[in-house]
Amino acid sequence: MTVRTQWTVDHACSHQVVHDLSHRPADRRAGFARWLAARDCTDCWKATRDADTVSKQEWLNAKRAEEHQAANEWAERFDMPPLEGPERTLDWGERCRHHLMTAAHTALVVEGTWDEATWSALEEQARSITRAGWWIDQRDADGTDMIELLDAATERDRGTENPFR
Repeated sequence: MTVRTQWTVDHACSHQVVHDLSHRPADRRAGFARWLAARDCTDCWKATRDADTVSKQEWLNAKRAEEHQAANEWAERFDMPPLEGPERTLDWGERCRHHLMTAAHTALVVEGTWDEATWSALEEQARSITRAGWWIDQRDADGTDMIELLDAATERDRGTENPFR
C-alpha cells in the first residue's frame, strides 16, 4: 500500500484545496499538509501579498511626501537655495540635504562642541552646493563628515583651506 499523494487541506482562510504532494517524500507529506492547513490557500495568500504591496507603496509615497514637506520647510526656514539638476533628482536631493544637514547639526552643535556662530559658517558653505546629485552622492555620510565633504566641494571653487580644521 502506498502513501497517498493527494491531500485535501482545510486552510486557515477556510478554503478547502486538494494538494498534490507527490513531489514530497512519503514520510513528510502528512507534516506538510498540517503546515499548509495553518496557512491561507495560495489564492488568498497572493491576494494578501498584492494588497500588502499596494499598501507598502502607499506607505512609501506618504513617507516620501512627509519627508519632502519637512525638507522644504527646513530649506525655507534656513534660507537654503533651490537645488539644480534633472527633475527626477530634485526631491531626492532636497531630502538628502535636509537629512545630512540636520544630522551634522545634531552631531556638531547639539551633541558636539560647536556654537551657533561656527555652525552658521558651515551652513553658509552648504548653501553654495546647489547640485542635487552632490547631496544624493553623500547620502550615506555621517553628520560629522559634512565638514570634510563641504570643504572638498567648495575648496575647488574658492582655492582655500577649510576654516573648521
